[in-house]
Order: sequence, then C-alpha cells, then structure tokens
Amino acid sequence: MADYDVSAYNGRIEALRETEYPMLKDGNTYLDHAGTTLYAKSLVDEFAADMTANLFGNPHSASSSSQLSMTRIDDVRVKVLQLLNADPTEFDLVFVANATAGIKLVTEALRSAPGGFSFVYHETCHTSLVGIRQESEASRCVDTEMVQNWIDGAPLPDEITSAGAPVLFGYPAQSNMDGARLPLEWSHKLRVRNSPPAGFYTLLDAAAYVSTSPLNLGDQKSAPDFTVLSFYKMFGFPDLGALVVRKDAMPVFKHRKYFGGGTVDMVVCSGEQWHATKSESLHEALEDGTLPIHSIVALGIALGVHNRLFGTMADVSLHTSYLAQRMHDKLDSLRHGNGRHVCEIYSPAVKRSAESVVSGPIVTLNLRDEVGAWVSLTEFEKTAVLKGFHIRTGGLCNPGGVAAALDLKPWEMKSNFSSGFRCGNDNDILGGKPTGTIRVSLGAMSTISDVDRFVAFIDEFYRSSDGSTFNQSTNGVGSTALADLVVASITVFPIKSCGGCHIPEGQSWEVKPEGLAWDREWCLVHRGTSQALSQKRYPCMALLRPCIDFEKGVLEVSYAGEIPQHLPPKITVPLSSNPAYFDSCDFTKWRTSRVCGEEIVARPYASATVNDYFSEILGVPCVLARFPSGGQGQGVRRVKAQLQQHQAGYRRTRRQLPGAFPVEMDTPPDSDSEADQRRILLSNESPLLAINAASLRVLNLEIRNRGGREVSADVFRANVVLDSVGQGDDILAYTEDHWSALTIGNYRFEMLGSCRRCHMVCIHQDTAAKSEEPFATLSKTRRFNGKVFFGTHMCHAASTDQTSASIAQVPTIRVGDKVSVDC
Repeated sequence: MADYDVSAYNGRIEALRETEYPMLKDGNTYLDHAGTTLYAKSLVDEFAADMTANLFGNPHSASSSSQLSMTRIDDVRVKVLQLLNADPTEFDLVFVANATAGIKLVTEALRSAPGGFSFVYHETCHTSLVGIRQESEASRCVDTEMVQNWIDGAPLPDEITSAGAPVLFGYPAQSNMDGARLPLEWSHKLRVRNSPPAGFYTLLDAAAYVSTSPLNLGDQKSAPDFTVLSFYKMFGFPDLGALVVRKDAMPVFKHRKYFGGGTVDMVVCSGEQWHATKSESLHEALEDGTLPIHSIVALGIALGVHNRLFGTMADVSLHTSYLAQRMHDKLDSLRHGNGRHVCEIYSPAVKRSAESVVSGPIVTLNLRDEVGAWVSLTEFEKTAVLKGFHIRTGGLCNPGGVAAALDLKPWEMKSNFSSGFRCGNDNDILGGKPTGTIRVSLGAMSTISDVDRFVAFIDEFYRSSDGSTFNQSTNGVGSTALADLVVASITVFPIKSCGGCHIPEGQSWEVKPEGLAWDREWCLVHRGTSQALSQKRYPCMALLRPCIDFEKGVLEVSYAGEIPQHLPPKITVPLSSNPAYFDSCDFTKWRTSRVCGEEIVARPYASATVNDYFSEILGVPCVLARFPSGGQGQGVRRVKAQLQQHQAGYRRTRRQLPGAFPVEMDTPPDSDSEADQRRILLSNESPLLAINAASLRVLNLEIRNRGGREVSADVFRANVVLDSVGQGDDILAYTEDHWSALTIGNYRFEMLGSCRRCHMVCIHQDTAAKSEEPFATLSKTRRFNGKVFFGTHMCHAASTDQTSASIAQVPTIRVGDKVSVDC
C-alpha cells in the first residue's frame, strides 16, 4: 500500500476515461462492475483493426487462415494461465461461454460417474453453483463455521459420504452479493482433511474475485481442482469464460458421455457405435464444436490493453479497495436528522492485511427512511435511473447470501413466493422485510468522483436532515370548499402507452365499467417476447397519435416524428371487432401476452400494413392486438388500485402471527354486477385516472424552485384533469388524497387510491425526450412509505336510483362538467 498514491492513480484513471470510456459521458455513473465491467475504446479499436488485417479460419482445418487461428488460440490460452500464475504443465484451460458453462461442464462429468456424486456448497454461492445440487445424489448447504470444523477434523455429514461417491465442494472466492472473501486455502485444507475413497474435489467460483484482484494458482498442490471465471467481468469484452483444471483432477472427465465436433479422433456409426476421444490434452477433449475464434482473439487483445491502462491486477485491487472503503465509510456515516441510519449495510468493512485485500470492492445495502421503514427497491431504481446511476438491485443471483443478510427463513421465502414475489418484480417488501438489496460494485475504471456522486445522491434523495418526512403535506378540505371544481380536460388513450385523444368541449363521452369508451383497448405486442410495449422502453410511442373517427368507423393513427418514406403518413384500424380482421378466429390460437406482469389473451391483427407500420416506426418487431372487452378467463383483468397509508379511509390490518386470519379483510363484491364494475382493460391499475390541476401547479412551483423545467399535465397520462377557478392552489393542492367519491355531472365515481408513479412521467409527450422531472421532485415531495404517488384512481359507481335508470344506462362525462367531492 505504500507504493499506492491515491491522488495520482485516481487522477490517471479520470484522465483516461475521457478517451477510453466515452459511454460514461452524459451523466452516466456505472456502479455494476460485478455484473460486467466496461470495455475500453482501445480494446474495440484494436480488435477491429486485427480482424480486418488478418484472415482467421476454422481451426479444424489445415489452411493458413486456420493455422493462424489455432496459433492465436494456443497463445491466448497460455497468456491466461500466466495471468493466473498457473503452470501449463500442471493446469489446463478450457474455453467456455462463461463461468456458468464451466460449472455445468464439471457437473456433467461428475454426474456421469458410476454412482454419481455428492455436493457441498457454501451459503454465499452464486445461483449457478447452487444449481449443481439438482444433479447430485446428496447435497448440503454449509456456512463458514461448518467448513472450519471440517478443516479442524470434524467428519463430513453422513448423507454426503454414505453414498460412496466422489464429493465436490463448491464455494466463491468472493461473494458476488456483498464482496466478502473466503479463504483460497480452503481447497488444499479440505482435500487434506477429507479423503473419501472415491475422491474429494473443490470447485472455486472466481468470477467476482478476478474482476479486480490477482488470483495466484502457483502452487498446484493447494490450488482448487476446478476454477471458473468470466472474462467480461474482467475486461468488459469479449463475452467468454474459462474452466481451469488442475491436471491431478483430470480423471473426473473420463466418465463424460457427450462428445462434440473436434473432440474426437474417430467415430464409428454404421454397424457399431464407437468413438475415440482426443487424449493429447484435456481442452481438446472438452471444447465441443468450433471454438469462439474471434472472441479468443479479442481476449488476447484485452489482456494487453487492460495491463497498459491499469497496470497489474494488484494495482487494480488497491485502487478499488480504497474506493470501496470510502464508499462504505461515507454511506455508514449518513444519518437522518433524528440520528437514525440512512443505510443498512451488509458488506463487511473493507480491510487490508499486510499481503492482500481481504474483502472485495462491493457495498451492499438497503435504505431506511427517518422512521426506520424500508425504502422500496423499485422506487429507488426509478430515481437512480433518472439520475444516471447503473446499479444492481434485488436477489443478485445469490439466494443464500441474501437470505442470511436479510434474515429470511425458508418459510418466509416460500410465503413471499406464494404472495406473488418473483425475481425481477416489484414485490420488494413483504412481511416487514425487504426481499432484496442494493449492490454497488466498483471496477478498474471507477473513480473517487463515482463514489462521491453516489453518496451525494443518497444524501439528497433519502436523508431527512431535520428528522421529518419527505412527504408533501396533504390538505383535508370539505366538499363545500370545492364547489367550483370542474372537469378541465378528458383524454382517451386507445392504444396502451401511445399518445392520447383529447375530447373536445361539448362532446359527451361514455363511461363504461372498464373505463372511458375506447380507452386502452389496443396494445402493441412484441413478436418475440409477447410483452406489451411501453414508453419506458420505447419513448417514441408517445409520438404515435391515435384519433377516433366515428363517421368512418376507424381508429386513425399518425406519427408525430420522422416517418420512413415508404410508409404511409397514417394508417386506419376498423373500430369493429369483426373476426376477419384478426390473425385467427379461433380463440385457442389468440396470442398470449403480458401486460403489467399479468398474462392476458389479446387478438393480433392480421394486416401486414398495420403491423409493419408500427414495427418500422418503433424499430421493434411488433403487432397490434386488441383486448377483448368483457372476456372471460385470461380475457379479464381486475382493478389493483387501493387506498394508501397517507390517504383518508386507509385501514391498517393489525399484524398477525404467521398463518393467522387477518382481523380486517377487504369486503368482497356484493354481486356479479359490482365485480363487473371492477374490471379493467389494459390500464395499469384502475378504470380511470384523475389528477388535480392545483396539485400540478404546486408541483411545478417546486420544480421551478429546484431549477427545473415545469411539466404539463400530459406526462401523467390522466383520463380526467380537474380544476377550480374559485380556490387557491395552496388550499386545493393534494386534497385528492382525502376524497372518497366524486360526482361529475349526474354520475358518481368512487375513489380507489393514489397512483404510484414510475419514471415514465419523465417522457415529454410532444417530443418523446426524457428528463429528470417531474419524478425527481416527486420523489422528494410525494414519497410515502418509500413509494412515489401523484394522481388518483377511480371508477364509475353504478346508480341504484331507479328514477334515474334511463340516465344510468349510458353514463357520460364531458369537459366543463361540475364536480362535487365527498371527503
């Protein structure tokens, strides 16, 4: 550490980032190096130059181009072994797709052995290691104390040794979850202490470790039998991995059954079934098919570029460990005004021994608000994305590590699954505990400014300096004070996530149980994934402008951006649901799609003109589909909106023991008609969404005060905008939090709860440009229990007054209708 000058080294990295990592401009802060690090511009340029200057052929041939490929492959294989200080006479290196592919290769060989194998794995293993247990005859998950007991002489568990099969022990050199490092010498000590007759082998997952630290396999007697790594975690490119095998462990592969092209010297098929596997080297027998020639060529270049830019892996290790320590200390020091910690940190403090760094450059945490409640990971990600941070959240593909950190028992994890939790969804706080974490991981090209920028971000958005909440105060105003409230605008969004149709003044618009007539009845579906497209991924959907022409009986769609010359300026889709317009008249062949995480059945249009129009404008293969209003089974979606804790009328269910019935339960629909009213088409949560113009003006004032540009009502994509000419914004703003019902004209509407917002509100609906506002300001002024809200959900409440039955048959609203409020 004495030779490491923090200021000089960091300054050099800052300087080279200007030319080598142009993708980090425009406010991007990359903090997901444990997922994959970034590739240097020099690497891409040199690879392109090498590819255009040389002719690389299939290495299984004898031509000069093939021999050049074989020479490069052999050279790069040796260079990687040298990087690991692994003697080629003691180790062999097998090129694979990634670390997981190397793990599967070892598993495949052991599975084929007579009697199979037993598997022991450390609780901090990556999911790819945990998966080995499904192929083993017996398995056991262990913690560090158990491993140390075995090293000290305690026997292996009976279920592991009783089968009389080989035993494989898998563990990570560094946890990809929190950066904790496990002793590399375990491999040697366990082999010495545990020698079942069938053999004891160790598998080291070094993928996270080698991304920023040197791995020394110089002593083959103490080295792991199998070591896997992924080069994209080290260099960013190429997408390639390796399995390093200690040659003493090579007999494990003699039972492997499958063989591919290039791994055999002869194969007999006719009359007999016989083959002779290549035996000159292990990698020749295991590298099935043609090797990824060009990726291996790129790897050779990556080794040189990385050394030239950053020095040795020891230099990278010192730099990244300093940054991690700085990150850990600064986050740990953040306090709310009342003294509570902002961050719950799970990673061990970064410590250095005399010889090495003993914890990796990863800081894993969760956030708490000023009263100690957990901050939603989904909400955190929304704000982080807007501010240009690239960070991993969730379970991190490390089930044991996350469960241990969050104190999640098996029954709790299964209960969470039964409650709807899935990897990647937004059910991130269940049973009072988070289901995942935030992982900040640093790499060779990370700098002090990256660390300080992230800490400042947490301080700005998640630390309450005076101990009070971030929440915008809400007013409780009686209905008499809102006598001048009117419908200021009405908007229908025929195609989900596309532009809206503004209903002109004086035109009455029908309100159906599922929402406004024609609202979100169509969607665009990805041809490959069947996911409904969204502005969050395809912002230019905002420029697709549908218009309903009742005289012609069509939905007319135009595009407000640049249209390819060969496309028509607009297309039309019949409003009629004539089966002849769709891809199939057979219900069983309708397309299964996903909308807002729910599986639905939508009817795709058969017209190539229609589908090509959307596909070419958006640059994504998609089809227009129609959702069957009033369908059954997967043709039905239900309201998900509900009152939130910051709203009047919210009922908190008392905490119960696991398995007990709740004291309070939502009242089920009293009749089929009530259930029908709670149906929705393709809207996210409710039939109708309304916003209060006074709340919008107050929000825009906050945005202007923070130096931002105010936003229009369009970004919230509300069906109804309500406004008043008789009251001040300071009185009316956010009163919608306390409304229980509205009467618009002659019709009554029930308020269903506040609308939870995502960063889609930051897409300008006239230009499709993205910005930070209004979500950045909302996250500071309208965050309740870690979630951001603006606007309110509602639905039409069917009238029970028989005297008004003729009116109730076709409820309508129009711009200018007077509105009365029940609070």
